[in-house]
Amino acid sequence: MKTKWFLVAMVVLFIGILTACSSNSSGDGGSSGSGETITLWGPFSGPDGPKMKEIVDQYNESQDEYTVDFQIVPQTEYYKTVDLAVNGEQNMPDVMIMHGDQIITYAKKDVLMNLDEVVGETVKKEQYHEKGWEGAMVDGSLYGVPLDIHPLMLYWNKDLFEAAGLDPNTPPKNREEFLEYAKKLTNKEKNQYGFVVPTLWPQQFIFPTIVAQNGGELYKDGQVNFTSDPVVEALKFQESLIEEHGVSPADVQQDGEVTLFLQGKNAMHLNGPWMMKQWEDAGINYGVAPVPQLGTEQQAVFANSHNFVIPKGVDDAKVEGITNFLKYVGDNGMAWAESGQAPASKAVYQSEEFQEMKQQPQVAKQFDNVVFSPDVVGWGQINTPLFEAINLVLLGEAEAEDALKKAQKQAEQINEQQ
Repeated sequence: MKTKWFLVAMVVLFIGILTACSSNSSGDGGSSGSGETITLWGPFSGPDGPKMKEIVDQYNESQDEYTVDFQIVPQTEYYKTVDLAVNGEQNMPDVMIMHGDQIITYAKKDVLMNLDEVVGETVKKEQYHEKGWEGAMVDGSLYGVPLDIHPLMLYWNKDLFEAAGLDPNTPPKNREEFLEYAKKLTNKEKNQYGFVVPTLWPQQFIFPTIVAQNGGELYKDGQVNFTSDPVVEALKFQESLIEEHGVSPADVQQDGEVTLFLQGKNAMHLNGPWMMKQWEDAGINYGVAPVPQLGTEQQAVFANSHNFVIPKGVDDAKVEGITNFLKYVGDNGMAWAESGQAPASKAVYQSEEFQEMKQQPQVAKQFDNVVFSPDVVGWGQINTPLFEAINLVLLGEAEAEDALKKAQKQAEQINEQQ
């Protein structure tokens, strides 16, 4: 008898699960609704995920013609999953988030829809910051609609500034001030440093920032440019913070600079806007500002971006719904700003509500000075030898010129194969 009732219970449970699944196809987000269903993929597996879900839910509730089904794919698996879809091994979404530095590669693979004739009346260029719009273009054509621009930022510990006799509300603006502050903030007896130089991530943002500030380019006229003077100088400057000035410890491992910042042992830190929630959760008394001019020639900052892209082959009815959704996001993206990011939509970043936030206006202040990755297919593979060289030099295991020459040769070979 017990076995009979157990089997009955299991059948009822199974039917309940099937019913629940059939009534809610929203995956990791999105509200079920009526009308045309549009599948959206995003790599927002951190605190930004719930904010995008909030926007999607509000959109779905605002009308009944379209339902956006928001599905989160973990960042670490995101482009692998996209590639599986491209190869036909799983279904392609109707619209997806793509980083700006990936757009050229997928556009050249003929995977993405050219949006020149798709946007216009509903989604307009003048509604976005020009750098965000330009970052989604390939060969003069638009392949994405920008969600945000996320540049490198300067964070600092206000308590350590005050203890060192520095104004806790006045960060350094240039290399001279940065070195002066870093020296005052370094106390090796307390294992406290003015600026902990990372040897790995986020050098992918820090190094190209200093190179651009030196007036240099990592890729120019179709050629790898790793041995140029601005590139060599950028690496030697960071090396000097460890070897000459002693404001950073040596042998910093992955995320070591973050750990020390959280412990109150790293006074100044360079990272992206996505770090805000971690600082807030840790209760750090921190400041945030545009990156100082650590280079020798000009103000500049490296950035990436999130963009909405549409795969080729999506039918017209869904494209119309997607553009309707993108207009809504552009006009109602304040939830995205709450994640620490600065939306590229003027309706958001120029609003009074946005300007009253702590970090986000500082992010938007850098929009005009943003530089993106070079417009070259496979840039992520081409620059891999560069960051391997940077790691070795900052760990004291190689000389800057030698390491960069080796990286140059390796990158040239990869570039020829693209």
